[in-house]
Amino acid sequence: MALTPIAPPAAEPLTLAEAKLWLRVDGDEEDALIGALVAAARAAVEAASGRLLVAQSWRWSLDAWPAMSPFALPVAPVRAVVAARVRDAAGLVTDLAADAFDLDAASDPPRLAWRGPPPPGPGLGGVEIDLAAGYGAPAAVPAPLIQAVRITLAALYEARGDASSTLSTVLPPAALALVAPFRRVRL
Repeated sequence: MALTPIAPPAAEPLTLAEAKLWLRVDGDEEDALIGALVAAARAAVEAASGRLLVAQSWRWSLDAWPAMSPFALPVAPVRAVVAARVRDAAGLVTDLAADAFDLDAASDPPRLAWRGPPPPGPGLGGVEIDLAAGYGAPAAVPAPLIQAVRITLAALYEARGDASSTLSTVLPPAALALVAPFRRVRL
């Protein structure tokens, strides 16, 4: 099983202007740094919550169909299944019709049920499922997660260049508290 990003977020949950306002930064000298820190803060909040914040596309490659249907998808939230393909023993790729599956995007984790998909051939990566994931546009991201990005951004900005900082592995406590209700618990 492999999960590969196809298209990264087209926008971050905070614009550069919003980030600079939050950080109380005037001028343009640190725009590149602040932009990179916004992306890092988003990624940290996504990792802590187990949820993708803004619209992005991912490909899930499997060697075979999961034994049970419906089966849980590895990312959340999922807005749509964009494409699904099966590779047979000869390497021929078959695109599956959209009506060959049902997406339960409302469940947590999101689930997918198939109606008699063709089996993949022997080998690795015989099944590929392309997913549109994330809450969508930045305005659709829940407010507590946006605030967690802001708090993490401020902590990263204040600790820049501090080699002794532990922020590379831990969100600030206030951000963790905001993320907690959204965490995907794995058993």
